[in-house]
Amino acid sequence: MGYLIGSLSFAVIVSRVMGLKDPRTFGSKNPGATNVLRSGSKAAAIVTLLLDAAKGWLPVMLVRWFGKPYGLEDGTVAMVGLAAFVGHLYPVFFKFEGGKGVATALGVLLGISWILGLATAATWLIMAYFFRYSSLASLTAAVFAPAYYVFGDGAAWYMSKGILLSVAIMSLLLIYRHAENISRLIKGTESRLGKKAMPEKTNHVHEPKHGHKH
Repeated sequence: MGYLIGSLSFAVIVSRVMGLKDPRTFGSKNPGATNVLRSGSKAAAIVTLLLDAAKGWLPVMLVRWFGKPYGLEDGTVAMVGLAAFVGHLYPVFFKFEGGKGVATALGVLLGISWILGLATAATWLIMAYFFRYSSLASLTAAVFAPAYYVFGDGAAWYMSKGILLSVAIMSLLLIYRHAENISRLIKGTESRLGKKAMPEKTNHVHEPKHGHKH
C-alpha cells in the first residue's frame, strides 16, 4: 500500500487538473515540485510539494497510529516509508518514470520524527537560499539526513537499525537520481531556482508578417 500511494505522481496530476503542461515535457523533465515551478505557477508547485510530502508521511503515520496492536513497529515503519519513496521514483501508474523523491523523502522523515524532518528541511532551505540550486540543496540534505538520525533522534539506546538503514537507502537513491544534476553542477549549467523553463525550439517556417489579421 505504501508503494501504491507513493506511485501517485502529483506533479503530473496537479498539472493536468490546473491545465498546465505536463512537467515531463519541459525544463528538467522531472515530475516534481521544482520543475512544476518552472511552468510559472507557484500555486501548482506548492500543491505538488505538499501532496508529494503527504504521500511519504501518511503511510508511515498509519503504521504509527494503528500498527502496534498488530506487532507493526519500527521495522514496518522503515519498510513502508522506503516503499512509498520507491513508489515516487518508479511509479507503477506512470510507466515507472517518476521524480527524484525529495518531497516524498521529507514526508517520510517527518513521519519517522518531526525533529529529523525539520532538521533536514532546514538544511535544504539554507542551501537553496544561499546557492539557488534545488539539486545542490537536495544532495546536501540527503547526505546529512542519516547523520541527523544517528546523532539526533536516533542517538538514544532504542535507535532503530531498520529505520537508519531505510533513511540511508533513501539518501543513496536520492543521490543516484541526481546524477545528471551533479554533472550539470560541475559544468556550471544547472538551472537555478525560480528560473522559468525556456520554450522548446521548433523548426517551423515563419509566415510573413504582412497581411496578418489581429
